Amino acid sequence: MNRVREIVNCDYAHAKGFYGEGIGVAILDTGIAPHVDFINNTNRIKVFIDLVNRRKLPYDDCGHGTHVAGIIGGDGSDSKGKYRGIAPSCSFIIFKVLDSFGNGNVNNIIKAIDWIIKYRHNYNIKIINISVGAETSSDKSLKLLENYIEKAWNYGICVLLAAGNLGPSNGSVTCPGTNKKIITVGAYEEKLSKDTDSEIIYSGRGPTKEGIIKPEVVAPGYNIASCINGKRGYVYKSGTSMSTPVVSGAMALCYDKYPFLTNKEAKILLYNTCTKTNKPKNVHGWGLLNVKALLS
Repeated sequence: MNRVREIVNCDYAHAKGFYGEGIGVAILDTGIAPHVDFINNTNRIKVFIDLVNRRKLPYDDCGHGTHVAGIIGGDGSDSKGKYRGIAPSCSFIIFKVLDSFGNGNVNNIIKAIDWIIKYRHNYNIKIINISVGAETSSDKSLKLLENYIEKAWNYGICVLLAAGNLGPSNGSVTCPGTNKKIITVGAYEEKLSKDTDSEIIYSGRGPTKEGIIKPEVVAPGYNIASCINGKRGYVYKSGTSMSTPVVSGAMALCYDKYPFLTNKEAKILLYNTCTKTNKPKNVHGWGLLNVKALLS
């Protein structure tokens, strides 16, 4: 995470005293483990709702959701700050909507979104992070999912979705990341190492079937260190599932500095502050996330 923070200029925000404190981030994923990075000084897992197995206490039988949460807001307690997340003081509102294999159904995601809309003011929920997607949006249930995600946006919540890992062909962004209102996040096509020209090319690319340019923004998504599925330790994972929480954490920092910002204003601010790259818009969208510019 120290590499990620450097790439997106995140430490600038921390140096200025913005850590996402009091900002509620809803994560719809495989759950969350009670890792020390989430509960060390105070328990920041404010809500845990298991829509798969109906268990009461926080857990993660896959590890994907815990890794995502660590990127967004792990405080780095178990690594002396080395693997600190983007918004290390944010609050977590966790919905387990995916099983141990990372599979889920649309109805559980809809239930989670309905709950978030209803209780958004109670927990100051500003952001929804969904690091999952499906290959096609032709199915009626996926269309319904897109409509509900748009509904959350219309209620003022900033929704961030992964572009998926089906690239590099055009039109490979997964649903519901194809929705035109929400912010879709791709993986920054960085070099695999200093000694090669090989780049990350798995990230979903636009345009959508409706001709919408996607993704809006890219962030690091390769070999990201974050919280392991347990109380201590870290693990490396790759994918747009890892890129999306980088941007979600950045938006938490943004809301920390500008608490009365609307989601539309936040999206415009993101548009105006991304670092332009030499890649086409259907690959890198507006460009690479730049937290320093976002908060300047």
